[in-house]
Amino acid sequence: MSPRDAGVIAVAANEESRDGMPRRTQRDKRELDLIRHRERGVSMQPAVKQAIASIRERYFEPITLNDLAAEVFVSPFHFSRVFSRETGVTPGRYLTAVRLFEAKRLLVMTSLTVSDVVCSVGYSSVGTFTSRFTRAVGMTPTQYRAPEVSELLLAVAPDFHRLPPSNVLSDFGRTCTGVDGDTGGSIVGAVELPGEVPAARVLIGVFADAIPQCGPVVYKSLRATDVTGFTLHGVPAGRWHVIAVAEHASGHDGVYLGTAGEPIDVTAGSASSLHLRMRAVRTTDPPIAITLASQLSLDSGRNGIAEPAAIRTAA
Repeated sequence: MSPRDAGVIAVAANEESRDGMPRRTQRDKRELDLIRHRERGVSMQPAVKQAIASIRERYFEPITLNDLAAEVFVSPFHFSRVFSRETGVTPGRYLTAVRLFEAKRLLVMTSLTVSDVVCSVGYSSVGTFTSRFTRAVGMTPTQYRAPEVSELLLAVAPDFHRLPPSNVLSDFGRTCTGVDGDTGGSIVGAVELPGEVPAARVLIGVFADAIPQCGPVVYKSLRATDVTGFTLHGVPAGRWHVIAVAEHASGHDGVYLGTAGEPIDVTAGSASSLHLRMRAVRTTDPPIAITLASQLSLDSGRNGIAEPAAIRTAA
């Protein structure tokens, strides 16, 4: 236990009024509980779930870290640590993921103007939103409304999911330009389905970020049963996040997610290995929405925007 944690416990335990009744504040008590639970290895998902529910309900408002911490009666410092431990990302990155997910959904599924979308997801400036969206996604909000983007959209959230049709992926793969398969490294692994899922359609992608906003540098679509092996060729050297999304082959509702947990190192000319265990999407998972369409396929070079790294379909 850290000296700071010990100090919090001492203050919370010894603070009493003259008549002997405790007068610790709700925040003191909640912070004390967090520290004790952390020492015992107990999950603090209730507090995190409450904060995530607030983010999902109020993402269009100017939410701050202090606001979220106050709602669950803990200090911002401890809230940020607990939140990051439970979700793998900071509260700020989670909020950004929710806002961008909703912005993409509105751009693809509604006819709202870009200005209306901006106001709907918590931004006050169209220019600021457009700059951040373009930098994160690799294309402008207007480009994101192209038919190819919707057709090749992969979206995963606790209350919504969507995978591109198999025939569309196959057609796109034959026309997608990318890194030469003989260069870079490779990732060799296996996808393990949950026991209740006998077969599933799986899309595996190699991404630059844990919460990707733009397409993978390499991806592969396959039909998996039980434990199914795969190989991704032509992966550029570097550290990458591998994410797999699966849906029941029978068409039953439900989506499954698999991640490597930590980034995987890829070296040119060598193979890296991993095992992806698929699981049901959790309410604490940050939403993901990416498209396999690239600026190249949208002929965006004429707009003066730098083209991102090419997306490659793994053989």
